[in-house]
Amino acid sequence: MRLFVSEGSPGSLPVLAAAARARGRAELLISTVGPEECVVPFLTRPKVPVLQLDSGNYLFSASAICRYFFLLCGWEQDDLTNQWLEWEATELQPVLSAALHCLVVQGKKGEDVLGPLRRVLTHIDHSLSRQNWPFLAGDTESLADIVLWGALYPLLQDPAYLPEELGALQSWFKTLSTQEPCQRAVETVLKQQGVLALRLYLQKQPQPQPPPPEGRTVSNELEEEELATLSEEDIVTAVAAWEKGLESLPPLQLQQHPVLPVPGERNVLITSALPYVNNVPHLGNIIGCVLSADVFARYCRLRQWNTLYLCGTDEYGTATETKAMEEGLTPQEICDKYHAIHADIYRWFGISFDTFGRTTTPQQTKITQDIFQRLLTRGFVLRDTVEQLRCEQCARFLADRFVEGVCPFCGYEEARGDQCDKCGKLINAIELKKPQCKICRSCPVVRSSQHLFLDLPKLEKRLEDWLGKTVPGSDWTPNARFIIRSWLRDGLKPRCITRDLKWGTPVPLEGFEDKVFYVWFDATIGYVSITANYTDQWEKWWKNPEQVDLYQFMAKDNVPFHGLVFPCSVLGAEDNYTLVKHIIATEYLNYEDGKFSKSRGIGVFGDMAKDTGIPADIWRFYLLYIRPEGQDSAFSWTDLLIKNNSELLNNLGNFINRAGMFVSKFFGGCVPAMALTPDDRRLVAHVSWELQHYHQLLEKVRIRDALRSILTISRHGNQYIQVNEPWKRIKGGEMDRQRAGTVTGIAVNMAALLSVMLQPYMPTVSSTIQTQLQLPPAACRVLATSFICTLPAGHRIGTVSPLFQKLENDQIENLRQRFGGGQAKGSPKPAAVEAVTAAGSQHIQMLTDEVTKQGNIVRELKAQKADKNQVAAEVAKLLDLKKQLALAEGKPIETPKGKKKK
Repeated sequence: MRLFVSEGSPGSLPVLAAAARARGRAELLISTVGPEECVVPFLTRPKVPVLQLDSGNYLFSASAICRYFFLLCGWEQDDLTNQWLEWEATELQPVLSAALHCLVVQGKKGEDVLGPLRRVLTHIDHSLSRQNWPFLAGDTESLADIVLWGALYPLLQDPAYLPEELGALQSWFKTLSTQEPCQRAVETVLKQQGVLALRLYLQKQPQPQPPPPEGRTVSNELEEEELATLSEEDIVTAVAAWEKGLESLPPLQLQQHPVLPVPGERNVLITSALPYVNNVPHLGNIIGCVLSADVFARYCRLRQWNTLYLCGTDEYGTATETKAMEEGLTPQEICDKYHAIHADIYRWFGISFDTFGRTTTPQQTKITQDIFQRLLTRGFVLRDTVEQLRCEQCARFLADRFVEGVCPFCGYEEARGDQCDKCGKLINAIELKKPQCKICRSCPVVRSSQHLFLDLPKLEKRLEDWLGKTVPGSDWTPNARFIIRSWLRDGLKPRCITRDLKWGTPVPLEGFEDKVFYVWFDATIGYVSITANYTDQWEKWWKNPEQVDLYQFMAKDNVPFHGLVFPCSVLGAEDNYTLVKHIIATEYLNYEDGKFSKSRGIGVFGDMAKDTGIPADIWRFYLLYIRPEGQDSAFSWTDLLIKNNSELLNNLGNFINRAGMFVSKFFGGCVPAMALTPDDRRLVAHVSWELQHYHQLLEKVRIRDALRSILTISRHGNQYIQVNEPWKRIKGGEMDRQRAGTVTGIAVNMAALLSVMLQPYMPTVSSTIQTQLQLPPAACRVLATSFICTLPAGHRIGTVSPLFQKLENDQIENLRQRFGGGQAKGSPKPAAVEAVTAAGSQHIQMLTDEVTKQGNIVRELKAQKADKNQVAAEVAKLLDLKKQLALAEGKPIETPKGKKKK
């Protein structure tokens, strides 16, 4: 067989990715040809890719060629995959071809390119969200995934065309894009030029016909599409659940202490990466580990799963010894001091640990030494002489993290002695170019010392077998899967597990009494010892793999230790340890345009957040809203102001406050009787659907996306109130007053539901809402799977008051300068520039509010099926406001096309 591909031909992407599967199954020659070369003799136009079969026949559509390669590999056809392929050909390709031509050939950008694509991208996202699979047709990558990925890659590789609200699509796209066959295909076809590599090819293709107009505004597309997908059966089921009310909730389980797994029930063990004790965590550390894990732990408790959430400070190692020297304290005193600082920070942020421990305990020594002895006995520990860096000026061997130099792999100039933060590769400190001692900045020398090694190559087969059973169908994040695959692809090497230090877990072996275990070997064992200090029945959690689901939260740099080193250690120990089922790893959170730096005073650190005057729940909300899931994200003061004032104050807080105030003002503080109309029943069903979507997302640990479901429900609530105007109807006749009661009753029950959905994200705000509404205890502690009436007619609520305060521009500007460090001091703004900045922020906020308000007007008119001309006029106003907002934010403005008169 011979495969003909061309640089810059978009169809070559999926074909090359699929061809990688067929290697070894048949002899395949791949030839690169020019875009104008006629490979197929009977076609009137040049065509690539082309597969020439051994029979002399040709396949010349990307989908057919990919199908052939998959069939060679033993793939069995299924209806769902075939349906996706039909959809790709008839729905996706026409709009995608037009979008690529618009971008690459005509040079247009923004909504001109993305607008026509939103519907098809949303369809893929919704399909991925509703099923419990990471791929389009199941737990493993299919022909449909490769064909759609190849079609979409040229456009979606630019984040500007992959909307952040489509989280499921983002996750799917990143998973496939990080696979080696796909990466090689990209290198071959796009040649590091991105979408511009397609220009020559696209210029020679007939101009595609633009897709027909959608006839709806982008802002409301999602909501209308979801409302349209509800069947009558869905509505009947949702209303039946609503009417059952509190009696449909499962009985409350007694909260036990200590929390222990129960056979036959769902048992969830959650860890967040242990922070180094001598570092004060910044916002990126907090969202990457403890806050993300806290949301999931709180959600699990609302499901009444037996849930143990633990963390603690990682206290051994050179970093602690050095900090103690700096502050004139003993290592233990440093640990005591900073452990209390960490605990206080997490307490202020509302982190709900069941136990927050530490690694400097007798249990840590006992369990670590036991695992080591078992590894030693089974032949998984090697001895070898190691060349190490020693700082003669400091008179000590240097821990890897106290050596900096140039990465031998990628040339990054600030690589640490154990790992490069830029390329992610592990490094032996002596491999660094131009090494420096981080303490005194002198050049260390190489000295020899005997050490112990974990024989990872000997454990590699066990690890791969375990990963093969665990990862498919799990909720490992795409970056975690990619990092572990990269390690295995390069082959595992023995890894040193001892260090020439005093502050650490002692090595129980003759000849090694002056050494301790390397912190990366015993730090992850800290999870086990912290549990052992919490309960003497710790083995029910940690030696119970059949009944315990272990979720581990971390930033991506910790993945190798949790997904490879610790599993190898306990697999080799052969003591039935519970192994991680789900690794949830974030990317990095940056600060404005740079990185957090305590020494330079740049960024907000945990001990500073409470001094800003901004409540902890606002910090929680914003960090979770920008959680770096698919790619790095950045904290922005301006964005914090906008999200607080628009999403919290104007959307969520506005709806909940209005719902409660209508009960107090119009109905004497008692929930009125409700008589549901067909529109009300449809709203109940839609809220139920959004709640179920929230459950699906959080069960898959899609934390940021699930937060969007909360905000969507509150937006629907605001629209519902605006359309029905209970403040006017209460002044009318009996029918109007009854209608006002129904609208108010449904709205206040939506507020009650939101209070429980908010509990994992904003626990203090959640509790405040529940107190104001006097929500029954059973409804506060369990989150139903359907929208139910928890506040029936006659229920008396408490005193209602606003939940959120507006953040002002001058307040935010002061905080920006306060936490700007050297950047703020080094380049002060002239007063005139500061005035313009403040005025600009005010103008942006005003326009944001106007866009929200106008969007509500458009949605109301559509919901009422108003005259098309009236709707068109209001849509025009909305588009004009959006353009003004884009201009104020410094985004490019696209000139609208005029319509031709008939």
